[in-house]
Amino acid sequence: MAVEINKEKYRSQVREVVLGATSADGGTRTSTIKVGGEASLPFLQFEGAIPNRPVVAMEVWDIVPEDWPANLKSALGDVISDPAAWAKKCVEEYGADMIALRFKGADPDLGDKSAEDCIAVLKSVLSAVGVPLIVYGCGKADKDNTIMGPLAESAEGENLLLGVAEQDNYKSVASAAMAYKHSIIAQSPIDINIAKQLNILISEMSTPLLDRIVIDPTIAALGYGIEYSYSIMERARFGALSGDRMLAMPMIGNVGNEVWVKKEASVSVSEQPGWGDEAERSMAWEAATAAALLQAGMDILVMRHPRAVELVKKSIDDLMQDNSY
Repeated sequence: MAVEINKEKYRSQVREVVLGATSADGGTRTSTIKVGGEASLPFLQFEGAIPNRPVVAMEVWDIVPEDWPANLKSALGDVISDPAAWAKKCVEEYGADMIALRFKGADPDLGDKSAEDCIAVLKSVLSAVGVPLIVYGCGKADKDNTIMGPLAESAEGENLLLGVAEQDNYKSVASAAMAYKHSIIAQSPIDINIAKQLNILISEMSTPLLDRIVIDPTIAALGYGIEYSYSIMERARFGALSGDRMLAMPMIGNVGNEVWVKKEASVSVSEQPGWGDEAERSMAWEAATAAALLQAGMDILVMRHPRAVELVKKSIDDLMQDNSY
C-alpha cells in the first residue's frame, strides 16, 4: 500500500543574495556564493526547492585574539598573528566557504587602529584568498562609523557583506553598501518586529538594498537560550514563505562568538570533572550549536574551530541529500 506524504504548500520564498564578485562583475573573487532562495522549511526538499546549501564562514581577527581559550588558539596555530595567513589556512586547509574578517584592533580599548590600518589588513586578506568576505567592525558604534565607509570604498566592486546595521545605527553602513555596491547585515536583538522594522528602514534608504540584506537575528549558544533564538528564526522563515517581503532574507549567525565567550568553553576538566575534557567539550559545543541553528534556517554560520567546521560541513552534506518524493 502506497503511503501518501502530506506536503505543505507555500506561496513565496526567501530572497537569494549573491556575495562576492568575480572579475566579470568588477571584483577579484575567484568565485561567488549564493545564499537563500529556500521555498520550504529547512531541508524539506519534498515540499519546496532548497537551491543553495548553507555555508560556513570562519572568523579571522586583525589582531591576536588574546581572550580566546588556549585550546581554540592551539587548534588554529601560529597563523593567528597574521590575518592573511590565517584566512588562507581557513580556506585551503579547513574548507571555509567565506572569511569573516573582524576588525577588533580598531576598538579604542584594543589598539584604536585607524581606517588606513584596517584597509591594509583588508587588502592583504583579499589578496590571500579568493572567497567572498564578510567584514565586521570592532563592535563599538562610534568607531565603526569611522572605519566602515573607508573599508567599503577600498574594496569597491568586491561585494563584501558589511556588518552590522542596527536599528539605532544603520545609516552609515547602509550608505557605504549603497555607494560601493556591497551587501549588508541587518542585526536585531532577538526580536522579530525589530528585524522587520530594520529591513523597512534600510529599504527606505535604497530599494535595491532589499536584495542585498542578510538578517542577523542574534543567536544564543546551546544551553544559553538557543530555543528563543530558534523560535525567532522560525517566525522569520514562516513570514518569508507566507509572502512577507520584509522578512524574506537569508540569515547569518555568529556561532563561534556566542560559544567561545562562555565559561563552558574554557573551564578545565580539573575544575569541572563532570564536564569532560575542555578541548573536546568546547569544540563539540560549537558544532552542536551550529547544527541546531541549521534546522532553524540559518544560511551562513560564522565559526571558529576547524574540527567543528568539519563536522558541520559534513552535516550540511547529509542534510542536502535529495529527500523529495
